[in-house]
Amino acid sequence: MVFSSLTFVCLFLPATVTIYFLSPSRYRNLVLVVVSMVFYAWGAPLALLLVLFLIVANFHLGRQIDLSSGRGRHIAVVVAVSLNLLVLIFFKYADFLLTNLNEVLALVSNWRVPLPKIALPLGISFFTFHIISYLVDVYRGSVKAQQSPSAFALYVINFPQLIAGPIIRYRQIYDQLQFRIVRFVDVDAGVCRFTVGLAKKLLVADPIGAIADQVFMVPPGQLTTGTAWLGAISYGLQIYFDFSGYSDMAIGLARIFGFRFPENFNYPYSAISMQDFWRRWHITLSSWFRDYVYIPLGGNRHGPWKTARNLWIVFVLAGAWHGASWNFIVWGLWHGLFLWMERLGPVESMFTRSPPLLRHGYVTFVVLVSWVFFRSPDLGFALHYLARMFGFGAVDNGLPLAVGVSTPMAILMAAAFCVSLPLWPRLRAISERMSAGHVGAIAIDLTRAALVTAAMVLSLATMELEQGNPFIYFRF
Repeated sequence: MVFSSLTFVCLFLPATVTIYFLSPSRYRNLVLVVVSMVFYAWGAPLALLLVLFLIVANFHLGRQIDLSSGRGRHIAVVVAVSLNLLVLIFFKYADFLLTNLNEVLALVSNWRVPLPKIALPLGISFFTFHIISYLVDVYRGSVKAQQSPSAFALYVINFPQLIAGPIIRYRQIYDQLQFRIVRFVDVDAGVCRFTVGLAKKLLVADPIGAIADQVFMVPPGQLTTGTAWLGAISYGLQIYFDFSGYSDMAIGLARIFGFRFPENFNYPYSAISMQDFWRRWHITLSSWFRDYVYIPLGGNRHGPWKTARNLWIVFVLAGAWHGASWNFIVWGLWHGLFLWMERLGPVESMFTRSPPLLRHGYVTFVVLVSWVFFRSPDLGFALHYLARMFGFGAVDNGLPLAVGVSTPMAILMAAAFCVSLPLWPRLRAISERMSAGHVGAIAIDLTRAALVTAAMVLSLATMELEQGNPFIYFRF
């Protein structure tokens, strides 16, 4: 079940909200746990058994860490974190690791290790990171271990963030797991935020993504340079509106039930450095790696070379987190390269003197190139595609630039690019200043209500029961 389906919007969500608010306060966590299990089992019934096992195991492991001290406490957290990492490696990386092992074995023998071909449980990268942050925070003493099984289960399996984040730290919501007050303003804000995310997904990401899909289905040797760039730009817009749309929906849904989730995007395509980009893109992932990998490794405290080492480690892991494929690892290395270069003295000095527009163009170029690695089925395809983007290699019956780009689609892409920049907050601030007073506030509220209603109606009109495109980050 996906948020952008009629089943979810017209059946699951209304039923969940009704049951939740009719239930006594002391049972509401349990209600959300049960409906979250139904939500997850809808598309992955067997994987639910894995999630339940991890919930039970880590509930007890967290309490054991909390009760231990000294060396025993350290051993307990190492065992607990290792268990979760081994589960993630087994389900997500076993085939990748064994495939590469077989390529090495091919150099010396004809024997091969059989591939297990294990199905990837939905959202395993996300809920594994949720659990690890909980275990580490308990070990550090930042929080006490959760004593309520239903509250801990809700932290892991809460359906708004279960499949594709945001990545929630336990310490960010531990008080909300115990007690929440839901007011009308929360429901109103939640519905509006959910509708914005739904419109991003259905009205922007999916139509533009159709162009990216069409271009990336063609062998790179049949692409003109212009068409290759069109595919990269289309995918850059698609993945932003797809993923930020999902985050908006998750944050909005959580708000309806009284949770306040952290923001996950802050107009990343307005960044003027790669460091700035990663402060704006998938914020909960980059901050997770900062706090649980980069800083424990030493961060930038031990000189430029160790800082570079720590950056490379973080972004190799970030690439691997996204997928068990060499193109994701190269994607991470590509980002790590520019983050490292920006810290070099001469480059940093040049950056401070460069005009913001030039810096923005540099970030846009680096990010668009990186999306080719992200979107391509394998590393070889990505390298051939990049060759075509920069005019290398012969073209065999090149696909024309105008493929699939009608005038309405061109307008949509231009509008999407404008919306991806922080223009709306500025326009809203200007309108609030110009509309000061009670009458102005009413006008703004009515305008917002009209826009939200129109977005919801248009989104519902585009839905086909259980046939919508899944969110890109579902496969991570």
